[in-house]
Amino acid sequence: MQLPNLKLRGTLIISILFLLGSLTAIPARAAETPGKDVATPWSVSLQTKYFFRSHTSYEFGNPFPPYQAPLSRLEFPLSGWWAGASLRRDFSRFSAGVKVFRNLSPEAEGRMMDSDWDDGERPAQKTIYSESSCRMEPSYIVSGDVDLKISDWLRLPRWLDLRPVAGLTWQRFSLVTHDGVQYELTPSGVEPTLLPGDGISFVQTYWQFFLGFKATFDLGKPFRLSGLKIQTQIDWSYVTAYNRDHHLLREGNRITEENTAGDAWHALVNLKIGLTQNLNAILGAEYRRITTTGSHRLVNETFGIDSRFDHGVKVWSEQTNITMGLEYLF
Repeated sequence: MQLPNLKLRGTLIISILFLLGSLTAIPARAAETPGKDVATPWSVSLQTKYFFRSHTSYEFGNPFPPYQAPLSRLEFPLSGWWAGASLRRDFSRFSAGVKVFRNLSPEAEGRMMDSDWDDGERPAQKTIYSESSCRMEPSYIVSGDVDLKISDWLRLPRWLDLRPVAGLTWQRFSLVTHDGVQYELTPSGVEPTLLPGDGISFVQTYWQFFLGFKATFDLGKPFRLSGLKIQTQIDWSYVTAYNRDHHLLREGNRITEENTAGDAWHALVNLKIGLTQNLNAILGAEYRRITTTGSHRLVNETFGIDSRFDHGVKVWSEQTNITMGLEYLF
């Protein structure tokens, strides 16, 4: 599948502007310290991430008159604690690395929200709304990348290491809603209904093939530290996504699926603090925005239902986290 060239060019332009803007924040007299010691080409880090104001959501429209879109929207929280490790190998011209994270929090912070607009005579009126707690089953984020050093080719100062980067990120979120309450929004008022026990078993996966830039600003050795660096990255991804939603409280074996594709923007900034010659502390922040569209499938074998359409189908996610960790060089 071809990448959208226009979006890719826009990514490169914005990335360069971002890096040039960051460049002006570095004092001209910053220490010109050499790069990483070739005697320690490997690095391993242990990190924790706290996700906040994060979710993965999907919606679809009505393929029949009056064609309201959305017909249904489901928003699943992702906020909570994660932990993981990364491994990286530096070479003279490039480096390669991999990161693996898993959720620590058994319960996502926030509420899952389910909304419906199923009144054909009032297609713009929300008719059903529910909120539920959301359990997070084992979920994973795995990423690998390769970058290329070009700072010397561009004759940039030694304290700036600029590199194009390419890689792949895979995310799998497994969630189960439970103990919710549903509200029927009728003209005569609101009618609540308790939803005890598990309600929806939901799995969302994202494959993200990314291109971008990363930059490291070496700030020397202030405050008697062994080193202080700022690391930044911005990238654009082509994304393919799939989810499976099993409504456990519906009659029969009701399953919906979304197959979608789109893109994502991702940015991060890390402060790397040298505690010793071989040990760094890491503090950082990260943001990711995914938007995809595609097809919706409804299957309920009990009633012989198997339908597919693409009207108003959208899957998207917003993920924000802060990071803390330790890195060891060897």
